[in-house]
Amino acid sequence: MPDLLLELFSEEIPARMQRRAADDLKSLVTNALVERGCLYEGAQAFATPRRLALHIVGLPAHQPDVKEEKKGPRVGAPQQAIDGFLKGAGLTDISQATVQSDPKKGDFYIAIVESKGRETAAVIADIMPGIIRAFPWPKSMRWGKASAEAGALRWVRPLHSILCTFGSETETPEVIHFDVDGLHSGDTTYGHRFLAPAPIHIRRFDDYVAALQKAKVVLSTDRRKEIIANDARHLAFAQGLELVEDDGLLEEVAGLVEWPVVLMGSFEERFLDIPPEVIRATIRANQKCFVLRKAGETKLANKFLLTSNMIASDDGATIIGGNERVVRARLSDAKFFWETDLKVKLEDRLEKLKSITFHAKLGTQHERVERIVALAKELAPVVKADVTKTARAALLCKADLVSEMVGEFPEVQGLMGRYYATRQGEDASVAAALEEHYKPQGPSDVVPKDAVSIAVALADKLDTLVGFWAIDEKPTGSKDPYALRRAALGVVRLILDNELRLPLARHHIDQSLLAFFHDRLKVYLRDQGQRHDLIDAVLASGQQDDLLMIVKRVEALDAFLATDDGTNLLAGFRRAANILKAEEKKDGKSYNEAIDLHLIKAKGESEEKVLAEVLEVATRHAREHVEKEDFAGAMKALAQLRPAVDAFFDKILVNADDAELRANRLRLLASFREATRAVADFSAIAG
Repeated sequence: MPDLLLELFSEEIPARMQRRAADDLKSLVTNALVERGCLYEGAQAFATPRRLALHIVGLPAHQPDVKEEKKGPRVGAPQQAIDGFLKGAGLTDISQATVQSDPKKGDFYIAIVESKGRETAAVIADIMPGIIRAFPWPKSMRWGKASAEAGALRWVRPLHSILCTFGSETETPEVIHFDVDGLHSGDTTYGHRFLAPAPIHIRRFDDYVAALQKAKVVLSTDRRKEIIANDARHLAFAQGLELVEDDGLLEEVAGLVEWPVVLMGSFEERFLDIPPEVIRATIRANQKCFVLRKAGETKLANKFLLTSNMIASDDGATIIGGNERVVRARLSDAKFFWETDLKVKLEDRLEKLKSITFHAKLGTQHERVERIVALAKELAPVVKADVTKTARAALLCKADLVSEMVGEFPEVQGLMGRYYATRQGEDASVAAALEEHYKPQGPSDVVPKDAVSIAVALADKLDTLVGFWAIDEKPTGSKDPYALRRAALGVVRLILDNELRLPLARHHIDQSLLAFFHDRLKVYLRDQGQRHDLIDAVLASGQQDDLLMIVKRVEALDAFLATDDGTNLLAGFRRAANILKAEEKKDGKSYNEAIDLHLIKAKGESEEKVLAEVLEVATRHAREHVEKEDFAGAMKALAQLRPAVDAFFDKILVNADDAELRANRLRLLASFREATRAVADFSAIAG
């Protein structure tokens, strides 16, 4: 079966856009083909700094033939209607149609229209111009003389050539011809910009990969990453060093080169006095280089690794020298910032926070710090933190925002606060909190364990959430410009990972914001493998503001439902709930009233007497266990109901002829329904 080879060759594709663009190209082309009946066996997309490529295997040579039945007008209909039917069906005479009978509508005409499938090559030629014109680049440009015309082609950077071939292994693939803004498709690609710039004529994918490799282009991003990582590790090992792994930088660098060549540079040891995170940030941000450390140690070495896109005649000496000059200049700046910052104490920087606006409606960073201090002091006893240390950490937590170093490298905020606090002799917990109060910043980030850090981290995130809720700046849909979902998830993780008892309603959290926390908690627990219906069941049993207790209830409910008692009690609950729903709807009233025990004693049968007795005891015990936060015990208490519930449904007719007895039995079922709410709303449990 034929394969498709497609390449869109352009001036430059930014590294951050390459993977997404390759995925978009694959989905756009394959979806368009499938919609037209051209199914395929497999597809792979590739990206380099200058090209997007797509290889689709196992395509049919033709679209499938289509046979379609078109219904026409009734026999004897006006000629105008018949003429319209003939035209739409592609018939020249009504005799070419067949007549079908309908018992209700009578006889009417039917046309069997057969459409022969087009050649797949022609289908590809039709779809590609539209796909290229509408390609979803985050940013794109127009160029050349045609750029002034309406509807001119837009691409991430100027598009230079289009390669498009189609054919099987047993024959020479054909070029699929189409045109986009005067750019004609063909069988031409180009190698490395400097090392092999001559045009290359290609028809097959295997030849394409091999020819590019020969022309100093590694097509696969993952292969380029593998080459860079392996060469970097080997080069470091040869010097008694080891690579400081950086997956994000590796992905970015692999998108900057087509023929990766790893080289080692160095800088003066005097720069190692700078905090290692700053050295790494400086070299990473400005030069896209990896840092190294001595094997088995944490201290950085005064060497770095760069990835060139060239095989240099001087073994890279000129390239290394150029990078070393830039790195040296950047590190000189960083050293100056570091030494300058050390001359000013953190508390002496607080005044400058008055000139930094946090949000127009929420005041300055200085005002925010005052709120964080007050809230942190309030939270300190709850998390068993020293109040004095907590207040000190909260006061200083944003002071590094006005330092020279953070001004140049915003990504080291908090971290620099810890360094400066340590240098000026602050308590270790205070210094740690200046860095850790920003954490956790994502689902995989570490959660602070020191009590002072926990208190300040909670205060920082809760102040953010309460403030933005107060000014009605809540996340909507996919928009969350102030990262409020992340802040709420941070609070959830701080509470759960540290097993904190923190009733949120006591700390300025209104019902709307509490509901937002519940949503984040549900997302978090689902990611941890918990059933969403059990979370809903626990939340629906009453307004819950203690997140840790919600989780413990969910865990106890999950364990209970995994037992026979749990399964059968849930079945009994559903039977009771269904009966109540039907009868309450029919009667137009609720049966959530007290059971008439005297009536049961006088007229009731033994099974309902037993259920009434057991229900009273089990309900009381379940609530007692809940009050002691023994949720497993509460479930065990409810499990005592199972034999009585089973016997009740086996022997008792709820809808008795005696109206008084019927109503009391419905009240008994309603009491059973209410008893389960001590731990969860069983009606929310799926299945």
